[in-house]
Amino acid sequence: MMASMPNTTGEFQYMARFVFITGGVVSSLGKGLASAALGALLQARGYSVRLRKLDPYLNVDPGTMSPFEHGEVFVTDDGAETDLDLGHYERFTGVAARNTDSISSGRIYSNVLEKERRGDYLGKTIQVIPHVTNEIKDFISIGEDEVDFMLCEIGGTVGDIEGLPFFEAIRQFSQDKPRGQCIFMHLTLLPFINASGELKTKPTQHSVKELRSIGLAPDILVCRSEGPIPEKEREKLALFCNVRKDSVIAAQDLKSIYEAPLAYHREGLDQAVLDAFGIAPAPKPDLVRWNDVADRIYNPEGEVKVAIVGKYTQLEDAYKSIAEALTHGGMANRVKVNVEWVDAEIFDKEDPAPYLQGFHAILVPGGFGERGTEGKIKAATFAREHKIPYLGICLGMQMAVIEAARNVAGLKDAGSEEFDHEAGEKRFEPVVYHLKEWVQGNRTVARKVTDDKGGTMRLGAYSASLGEGTKVAEVYGTTSIEERHRHRYEVDIRYREQLEKAGLKFSGMSPDGRLPEIVEWEDHPWFIGVQFHPELKSKPFEPHPLFADFVRAAKDTSRLV
Repeated sequence: MMASMPNTTGEFQYMARFVFITGGVVSSLGKGLASAALGALLQARGYSVRLRKLDPYLNVDPGTMSPFEHGEVFVTDDGAETDLDLGHYERFTGVAARNTDSISSGRIYSNVLEKERRGDYLGKTIQVIPHVTNEIKDFISIGEDEVDFMLCEIGGTVGDIEGLPFFEAIRQFSQDKPRGQCIFMHLTLLPFINASGELKTKPTQHSVKELRSIGLAPDILVCRSEGPIPEKEREKLALFCNVRKDSVIAAQDLKSIYEAPLAYHREGLDQAVLDAFGIAPAPKPDLVRWNDVADRIYNPEGEVKVAIVGKYTQLEDAYKSIAEALTHGGMANRVKVNVEWVDAEIFDKEDPAPYLQGFHAILVPGGFGERGTEGKIKAATFAREHKIPYLGICLGMQMAVIEAARNVAGLKDAGSEEFDHEAGEKRFEPVVYHLKEWVQGNRTVARKVTDDKGGTMRLGAYSASLGEGTKVAEVYGTTSIEERHRHRYEVDIRYREQLEKAGLKFSGMSPDGRLPEIVEWEDHPWFIGVQFHPELKSKPFEPHPLFADFVRAAKDTSRLV
């Protein structure tokens, strides 16, 4: 179904159609969700898609940003640290993101400056136009011959000074391509003024005016609002923003993000996109998958309560993929998962029992730094002693191992090199150490403590071998898995024998047997810690097996309470 046109030899070659998604009025309106939902709808009509994020910030990637600054960092199979919107893209389309699907101003400028230092520009004066914009256009073009539609979301809001090179690049890009191969979708806010009882269109009009002043004219308007857009306001938007009335799409507030594909389809977003490209007749959509997802969300057959004991609980986006994976686990078990965020620092001084009693399961997620770690250890103790299902992810696994070492295996001074900086003086047992070497594919990767922080962790997809007869082998239904990692500290294999004698089984290992990937308590109904991030691969129509079984265990616990 891909667009085709003759090349210089007269032969036909396939080319993707491009949809550029921009935002106006205010930030955080849901461009990523709208892009993901559109991708899902185009897939439902039989097209192949790829989604891409262009972020104007000067960080090379979000890997070194605080979760309070940027929310979670989403990691791809090939080891890119990316914006959390790529998680939406994957969850809605099932298309695995790549490092070529996320770019920032920092990475663009870094590439340009590297080329300048090498002399690639033949002594020219390096400028935003054309050198920076050309670099952006080259990035956008990657893989354009692989899919029917390429959806490119521009981060930030129109009018932001840092976004101007990206807006100029997509303007040039649309002119470079044959007519009708690129369209623009602009997402804005329609505020409702309670005092006057009016839905105001003026902010959207000004946003479109700003967009047109830099040479971009939207083909489709997606307007975020609390309720439906009255016909009068829809006509007004179409008239003053120079778009067709049926291309003014309402994006109403929803109870669940997984209703978005169905809601946008009812509004006619996918049809508006196909009309803008002149695709007729349009293939009919198959929405069986999304109807089933909606049915599982809105018609649960029970509820479970899960505590997430973390250190970034003030910003739920810091654990976005975990929250969504729990929702997916609930879908798999036809239950609603009620998540409560518990600040791990509370347990540094207080008994966790009053806070954790009544929960059907406990999840301890990843994180960096010492703050809140003693609280996470206490949460692991509570789950182990009270036989409550426990899932520890990354740091959550490491804290569970330290808890076992201290309280069961007799290693009273067990700790981690990440927090206890006097390891060289042997003042504690470094059960968790700084990972200095590992195997990636057919090469060995070496790291030093003094290396740059950005992009130096064990990142991306790695294989693991699961022990026969273990709980995790039962959950996965196989003994060979591949999961995504993001860590620079690792459980020390030297303590394996002592910990396994205490009952903590090392049930998953790296293929070379050097790096512990999974631990589980043998005498516990469901207590698993994983060094990787299973939440990154979970989808509403394909829940991750660990989360599906974790919620099942919580469901079983709820029946006993």
